[in-house]
Amino acid sequence: MRHISRVASFLFFILMTFAVHAQQDSGAVVTPVPAPDDVWTLQRCVQYAIDHNISIQQDVLNKRLASYTLLQSQLAQLPSVSATGSYGRNYGRSIDPTSNQFINTNYDFVSLSGNANVLLFGWFQQRNNIAKNSLNYKATNADLDQLRDDVSLNVATGYLRAILAQEQIHVSEKQVELSKAQLSQTRSFFEAGRVPELNVAQLESQLATDSSNLITSIANFTSAVIDLKTILNIDFNTPFNIITPDVKLADQITVSSLTPSQIYEEAHKHFGSIRGAEFRVGAAGKGLAAAKGALYPQLSFGMQVGTNWTSSYSSVTGYNFSGYQYNGSYASRNGGRDSIYSPAFVPVLSSVPFGKQLDNNFRQSYALQLNLPIFNGWQAQYAVRQARYTLATQQLNEYQAELSLKQNVYKAYNDALNSIQKYYAAVHAADAAGRAQEFARQRYDLGLTTSIDYLVTKNTQYAAETNMLSAKYDLIFKLKVIDYYLGKELKL
Repeated sequence: MRHISRVASFLFFILMTFAVHAQQDSGAVVTPVPAPDDVWTLQRCVQYAIDHNISIQQDVLNKRLASYTLLQSQLAQLPSVSATGSYGRNYGRSIDPTSNQFINTNYDFVSLSGNANVLLFGWFQQRNNIAKNSLNYKATNADLDQLRDDVSLNVATGYLRAILAQEQIHVSEKQVELSKAQLSQTRSFFEAGRVPELNVAQLESQLATDSSNLITSIANFTSAVIDLKTILNIDFNTPFNIITPDVKLADQITVSSLTPSQIYEEAHKHFGSIRGAEFRVGAAGKGLAAAKGALYPQLSFGMQVGTNWTSSYSSVTGYNFSGYQYNGSYASRNGGRDSIYSPAFVPVLSSVPFGKQLDNNFRQSYALQLNLPIFNGWQAQYAVRQARYTLATQQLNEYQAELSLKQNVYKAYNDALNSIQKYYAAVHAADAAGRAQEFARQRYDLGLTTSIDYLVTKNTQYAAETNMLSAKYDLIFKLKVIDYYLGKELKL
């Protein structure tokens, strides 16, 4: 028996040493007052997650993309304007673009042109596209709001799990202290000959079990903190201490005064998934209207301008006398023929300056254009059918979102009511187990009960306290879910 006692004592020493180091590493037991930067409340965790969560950041990018798409559709109402310019060299016989005459020489040329076009009437295609993109942008905002709420609920879940694990550490520590005190008292009784050595060994085994439970509680807390840091997207080496808030459940249990239909109506007003589905249905309707507009004629106004320059183009600036040229003959009076000569002049040519050519060759035209879609491979008809399919799909998505929300609300309401009953039952069970354990301890001190019976009562009391803690934080979470559907801030 003494060998068993020494083994149990050694095992207890090893477990307690590991527990102390684990507590120091995990931050579960904090002796000094933590610095303000190390303290993480639920509100701080939620805000940090909203600012740093990767999924939220991706949705922010989707929102920006939707805003750019909306801006582009709005700018599409402006006239389209384009300009072109070219420079080149021509060889051989060709038509001079400035004089429209055939020439057989090499020359450089410059061509400038521009055009503008504006849609005057197109069956409101552009307006419907703008309305569609505006609704899609609002849908991305609703999606972002929904994701923020979901992340907040996930943070609250992880935070409550960490608090529960931390509370479980305190319960386990209390059980270890009680077991140590009882073991010390039993050893005194054994030395006085009041109890057998078996009682000492049994209490040493119980102390080892309680120490093992403490280590398990510390490990659970460490795991909960790691999971919470993962949700927050925070470095795992960041100091992270949470303070167990003083939660008064009596002030929070208001779910019994509401009906599931009332909770659903409140959730339907602000839930991002519902608003996003409604916006997408509206956007699909505008997309169908825009697609139908492509089946009808479109009226637009266009304008074109242009000018040319060539290095071969020149103008006559004067004439130089070059002599006389023979133009024929006529019969003279003496029966002979006299020749006819006329003065010959050579034109003086000079290149027309670049700017003057551009000014002289400037041309412009205006036109009203009526586009009649006759046949385009059924592309317009297919676009209309696809838009109708998209509208039907979004309507089904909206119905599915409403149905899922209603199912989740009714389930959350039922879970909350069951959790309230479970919590009160656990409180009564823990109170009864605590009183039973105290009676058993007193009887054990007087030698009126065996150590086995005492340990059974003690373990029952430990299990009851553990169940009460689980029921308490399960109820808090279920109440936070109701707040989540009611659109309230998640706080403790």
